[in-house]
Amino acid sequence: MTRRIALAGASGRMGRLVAEVVSTLDGVEVTVPLGSGDDLARVAEADLVVDVTLPQVSPRVVAAAVTAGRPILVGTSGWSAERVAALRPTVPPGGPGVLIVPNFSVGAVLAGAFAEQAAAWYDSIEIVEAHHAGKADSPSGTAVSTAERINAARVELGPVVAPHTDQRARGQQVGSVPVHSLRLSGVLARQDVLLGGAGELLTIRHETLSPAAYVAGIRLALDALPGIDGVVVGLEHLLLPAVRRPRPPAPVADAPEGQAGLVAEP
Repeated sequence: MTRRIALAGASGRMGRLVAEVVSTLDGVEVTVPLGSGDDLARVAEADLVVDVTLPQVSPRVVAAAVTAGRPILVGTSGWSAERVAALRPTVPPGGPGVLIVPNFSVGAVLAGAFAEQAAAWYDSIEIVEAHHAGKADSPSGTAVSTAERINAARVELGPVVAPHTDQRARGQQVGSVPVHSLRLSGVLARQDVLLGGAGELLTIRHETLSPAAYVAGIRLALDALPGIDGVVVGLEHLLLPAVRRPRPPAPVADAPEGQAGLVAEP
């Protein structure tokens, strides 16, 4: 049986890519392409919903899918931890779920996981993200997601060291992590996570060179969507095995400035 897909944002950059990917898959078909002037209640005409719209539109698309009892894949930026927390109580357990994917690139997912692993070892951490000039929102959903993962990894250690954040040029803080956004011609998507320690700088960089980087992630997400329960955020839940978060290093009395410590707990 062919599953029908309602595609919100069908005429946009990501919408066209999703439609192209769907056309190569067996068992799924875009039957309800939706644009800015269409009635979102039409998602009920499909079996699955994909949202690749705009941050200010996305919550309405998700609400329409939840109301219609349809699982939805969200590939739109703007889903902060606060917004996701507000969404969770509206999604009935055991029913069609919501899969929110800040970035469909496998490499970007791995880079975020590496940054989360490293965050317990460095106190000085900042993010610089760059996207094409046509990207409407900033910071990017990927940068927000990465910062939130860094903050979560440092719950026992406390916030990162980020001096002079009262100055506008120091970026926007997501939790305690400063995020700097660039919007430039000649760039598709790039993110650097910079972790500074005593006498060293670790840079975790991911760069998307073409939309082809998103294809594998879109396929993976579409395949998993019918089985999603509740609200799931991040492609890493489908891509990566469960990995134990590293325990923060034990406090060291004379730990060098900018470095969390040098002795890991057993």
